[in-house]
Amino acid sequence: MAKVPSALVAAGGLVGGYGVARWTRKRQLGGAVLAVAGAAAAQQWREQAGGKAAGALTAAYVAAFAGSHPLAKKVGAWPAVFGAAGAVALASWAVAVADRNA
Repeated sequence: MAKVPSALVAAGGLVGGYGVARWTRKRQLGGAVLAVAGAAAAQQWREQAGGKAAGALTAAYVAAFAGSHPLAKKVGAWPAVFGAAGAVALASWAVAVADRNA
């Protein structure tokens, strides 16, 4: 069975976590989605690129989540979430996938 790429897992966690929190009006449920996807992505990053890279990408994931909040006040919630998700996906691809294919 093929794995879902870590970049997609991380981006999906940010978008899905926000979507679940918004549509259910239960922030804790959105947080659970965010945490589960983040843990799954971190495991893949560790397997693909090692512990240091996984730590850096996990920090980027958390920073993107935190950074999307003030950004949302300037550009709106969904654009901020999609921007944060795109940034994390790009970083994930660059660190965990591109190096393996080089």
